[in-house]
Amino acid sequence: MIKKTFILGILFTLSFTAFAQRPTAREEMNANPYLCGSNHLDYDNYPAIAPLTKAPKGYEPYLMNHYGRHGSRWLLGDGEYMNSIKVLRRAQKQGKLTATGRETLEKLERFYPCTIKRLGDLTTVGERQHHGIGRRMAQHFPEIFKKKGVHIDARSTVVNRCILSMVAECEELAAANPTAVIHNDVSEAFQYYLNAPWPEILRQQPRKGSDVQRANRERWTRPERLMNMLFNDPQWTADSIDARGFMRQLFYIANNMQSHDTDIELLSLFTADELYDLWRIKNVDWYLSYGHAPLTEGLMPFSQATLLKDIIQVADTARQTQAVLRFGHEVCVMPLACLLELGTCGARVSDLDRLDEVWRNYDIFPMGCNIQLIFYRPKKGKSGDILVKALLNEREQTLPIPTDSHPYYRWSDLRTYYLNKLDTFTR
Repeated sequence: MIKKTFILGILFTLSFTAFAQRPTAREEMNANPYLCGSNHLDYDNYPAIAPLTKAPKGYEPYLMNHYGRHGSRWLLGDGEYMNSIKVLRRAQKQGKLTATGRETLEKLERFYPCTIKRLGDLTTVGERQHHGIGRRMAQHFPEIFKKKGVHIDARSTVVNRCILSMVAECEELAAANPTAVIHNDVSEAFQYYLNAPWPEILRQQPRKGSDVQRANRERWTRPERLMNMLFNDPQWTADSIDARGFMRQLFYIANNMQSHDTDIELLSLFTADELYDLWRIKNVDWYLSYGHAPLTEGLMPFSQATLLKDIIQVADTARQTQAVLRFGHEVCVMPLACLLELGTCGARVSDLDRLDEVWRNYDIFPMGCNIQLIFYRPKKGKSGDILVKALLNEREQTLPIPTDSHPYYRWSDLRTYYLNKLDTFTR
């Protein structure tokens, strides 16, 4: 259970300051429509461009403590492609498709054969994402990754796309430092923290937000314009198609096209208003399922309690320069980012119509998303505390304790904060 003192006494104060100078989510999406993809966003379609802050004087990095999601993939189920194709094929047989409808069906049928026996697999785009991440790791932190004989311990969940993402990243680290001692490992034995099963109390929580999610899907899915663009008989459409469900299915496929090296493009079927509204549905869904949402009692990020304990244990025992890399899924990265309270990830928002003023899912979990905790110690002959810096998708983050040297925080204070937070939650 969660202790009432945590819920009532340590409520997160919304930090709108970090968002105050940012464009709105709608404005960001107008400039970069790929953002509406939520967890299907290609990592390289939303690159980090701000330079990283130099280490404090007299300090050097010695530990990379990391968790990363696999890169871009095919969709997971055949129905995610075929359900839309079947609707369009049925309309075609009955002469109900417009020219745009016929063109859309042609695109889907042209793409579908490449999905056969590839469902859930890493794509070439996903592999490329992790090569880039690994290459930049070595560039940003040469004191760790280019140190002679450095030990790099990389572990993955048992899912192929995660394993191949780990391999791609480690190939870059090996190329940057041929002397590195890299150990790759994959086992069911690691699942308890790399992709932990939820305790019963967490499995009960999402039901509390289900009515809100259904209501949002209804009011933010406006299919009339799209249906008239694809189908030539409004009465047939009304009688024969679940227009809202079909619109969301097509939107899902359109977003995942950025996971492939293809000339097939479907996002232009949707207006800017539709892209934003359909994204808002997913933004609220993901927040209620994995964020510190008041509606689900702020509990969902504790699904990653075991993973955070492993991160702390590694930090406690690391003595030599090293890197510990973990590879898994967005359903771990997102709640971990919220549990760590990176930037505004830990926000507690009751008015979900205003959620995107402070919490935007595309900041957290594109394909290839990653959390890098970099630990710094005084250089030889120097004295001082261990410091830590947090990167989310290679962007420096605030952390939930005071510091006079952002983005660097005293690890002893942060460790105490997280252990106290974990202590409020028991399995």
